[in-house]
Amino acid sequence: MSLMLLSPGRYVQGAGAIKEIGLHASRLGTCAFIIGGKTALSLCGPDILTSCAAQGISCYQEIFQGVSSLQEIRRLSGLAAANRADIIIALGGGASIDAGKAVAHEMKLPVVVVPTIISTDAPCSALSVVYNEEGVFERYLLLRKNPDCVLVDTSFAAQAPVKFIVAGMGDALATFWESDTCSRSGKPNHITGGVRSTLAAGALSRLCYETLLESGLQAKLAVEMNVVTPALDAIVEANTLLSGLSSENGGHAGAHSIHNGLTTLKSARHTLHGEKVAFGLLAQLVLEGRPSGTVREVQDFCFSVGLPLCLEELGIENPTAEEIRKVAVAAVSAGETIHATWFPVTADMVEAAILTADALGTRYKKALR
Repeated sequence: MSLMLLSPGRYVQGAGAIKEIGLHASRLGTCAFIIGGKTALSLCGPDILTSCAAQGISCYQEIFQGVSSLQEIRRLSGLAAANRADIIIALGGGASIDAGKAVAHEMKLPVVVVPTIISTDAPCSALSVVYNEEGVFERYLLLRKNPDCVLVDTSFAAQAPVKFIVAGMGDALATFWESDTCSRSGKPNHITGGVRSTLAAGALSRLCYETLLESGLQAKLAVEMNVVTPALDAIVEANTLLSGLSSENGGHAGAHSIHNGLTTLKSARHTLHGEKVAFGLLAQLVLEGRPSGTVREVQDFCFSVGLPLCLEELGIENPTAEEIRKVAVAAVSAGETIHATWFPVTADMVEAAILTADALGTRYKKALR
């Protein structure tokens, strides 16, 4: 079986990088359709328009409505077609980026991704997550290619609320352990179509995890002070490039499936993707019988940067047995990545892992008082 490495066509990172976007977009088209939320458009829209105009690129902007749903993707695609766009520029967080990538996929156009918050590893991937109108996970949309360019201005990360960089660390935290699960099981990666992962992907996942442990707390403190430091640069790269490449090439496992299960509970929907993934990882480690020292290391990191250790910290207070069962059943649905594990997984097993991870997190917190 062949090896394969998936990656964006170009990755650009640095403070003030947004002012260079016209140079990168000019390689791809002459008429840009820009998708982003109100905050993202107000933050970097003027610089994008100026930079693109300098390269002779005309631009049209549209406000993203908040949920990466099939209806929103179709709406945006219709507007992009009406404006005769030949390039999509997707701004903002994971949801608007997923929608922008999906629009480019449907229209067979190149896409430039500009994350303004570093809360997920969505920017680099050839995948969009599609939700229903209520924000419940619906399916993964596998794209024909990775973004043509990912441009990350680190000054945006420094100015954004700290919860976003922390959530991004939660998403990235699962990368190594999910990739390790897929490597152990030898099961096909649903993104690469079963092609084996490279040594490079394995090294990237390890580097991602080590970078989080080394620079995570410093990066969080830098964002609290609204400054760019080497630690913040490192974490932006870990959250975006290292996590994006290693998760896509290495595969997902239990953490993301449990995240998807958690989206079925209204009480958890206000929490960010990476926050739910972080707790999902703790449950995955329990499910897989990982050593207690490993679980403790991940707990220590979560506590140091403020990621959830238990269900209560996800807004799920005193959950009923029926609610936990609902999460577990959704997590083991056909096609879910939890089945990448090296042994058969049932809803009973996931339910037990969630309850145990929650108890361990509660115990950890009590020990600190």
